[in-house]
Amino acid sequence: MAFPFFGDDKSTVARLLSTLPQTGRLEWIGARPVRRQPLVPMLEAELKTDSHLLSDHARPKTGGKRQVTLIQHEHLAAVAGYLGLGAPVDPSRLRRNLVVSGLNLLALKNRQIHIGDDVILDITGECHPCSRMEEELGPGGYNAMRGHGGLTAHIAQGGIIRVGDVVRVVA
Repeated sequence: MAFPFFGDDKSTVARLLSTLPQTGRLEWIGARPVRRQPLVPMLEAELKTDSHLLSDHARPKTGGKRQVTLIQHEHLAAVAGYLGLGAPVDPSRLRRNLVVSGLNLLALKNRQIHIGDDVILDITGECHPCSRMEEELGPGGYNAMRGHGGLTAHIAQGGIIRVGDVVRVVA
């Protein structure tokens, strides 16, 4: 008897990619009020539809694919481990706006997620580390972040988000 998910056709992969029953949690929110300054942790924030996270200095273009950035909470410990640190990296050091736990963010590429009651994000691509990771994390910071840099997103529907909000995949 064949297991229904195994086979040679492309529909098998499509089914596997669409199977995301988990829900996650918004663990942290951060904004940069001034360019090249540390992120400021926030308990709640407003995301403006097709624009940006209010309180953040960045003003991405309308229709842009990088209006807000996300990183996986579980990767904070991995990055710290690669650097030989004893505790997970503080998310404010990594220049990402949102930290999400409980979901494999890479599995959400090209999907939509719902955060809290109102916000919907289109996950648009990977957020690769930049050379600033060497400044922030020290030697090896860039390489420690490779594969753990998170994702970028377009704000399809804005609203208020709060630390502790449920994050779920839009069907």
